Amino acid sequence: MAQLLPSALVTAIDELGRLPGVGVRTAERYAYFLLRADSRVGEKLADAVSNLKTNVKNCPVTFALIDADEDVSELYSDPSRDKQMVAVVEEPLDIIALERTGQFNGTYHVLGGAISPIDGVGPEQLHIPELIERLTKDNVQEVIIATNASVEGESTALFLQRHIKDAGIEIKLTRLARGIPVGVDLEYAGQITLTHALEGRRAF
Repeated sequence: MAQLLPSALVTAIDELGRLPGVGVRTAERYAYFLLRADSRVGEKLADAVSNLKTNVKNCPVTFALIDADEDVSELYSDPSRDKQMVAVVEEPLDIIALERTGQFNGTYHVLGGAISPIDGVGPEQLHIPELIERLTKDNVQEVIIATNASVEGESTALFLQRHIKDAGIEIKLTRLARGIPVGVDLEYAGQITLTHALEGRRAF
């Protein structure tokens, strides 16, 4: 059977379909839009994607996303931020969700995921040793475990609790309150929900 679409268009659809949440029909619409649009639209998109790898890096302290020419995250270097309070999140975009509440003035630590054996993600793949080092270096007084309200997030939270205690570090451990529904990632939670979750955090 003859191929119904040009090979270049099929390739574009296939690649767009690899994006999270993008099904076949959506990938087809995106590809066809780019085909019909002015060539500058596609060029700008290609440049933006290419620049992600060259102009974005992880902060060596917090593992938040920063510009390639920055040394550390501004949310860490800013003297007005409380370095003795650290919110531990799974992914960099979770920081944006918490910052939008305007209720948190501490710093962050991005784990880079959550413990998920089924996906082959264990504690050794996460930035946990760097967190333990920060707790002592910055004389941290409180760690807010802000992992997602999912099975993986809860497993990660429990592991962090045990790991910190096993390291012999005396510190206040809190967890975001249950204002966040189970199964909802931080980046999709509403501002009010996150505000209540921060205000109602409990001892862990």
